[in-house]
Amino acid sequence: MPEERDFAGGSRGRHVRAYRAGHTVRVRKSDGTLTECHFTLQDGAVLIDPDLTARFPDSEGVNQALRAVLAKG
Repeated sequence: MPEERDFAGGSRGRHVRAYRAGHTVRVRKSDGTLTECHFTLQDGAVLIDPDLTARFPDSEGVNQALRAVLAKG
């Protein structure tokens, strides 16, 4: 990571609730026009908290873990 990107004073998860509710991205192009897109979770999509992504980096790992839990119950 380049030195000019110092996140020492940052706070993790500060915008997670707003992101999950949906967010708008605005891009101003070099010709002065503005493009705006609103993003929400797709139907059936599930967000995994950041502390779990290291242990479950993909859908396959999540699905295997959930099936193991359900098999025990």
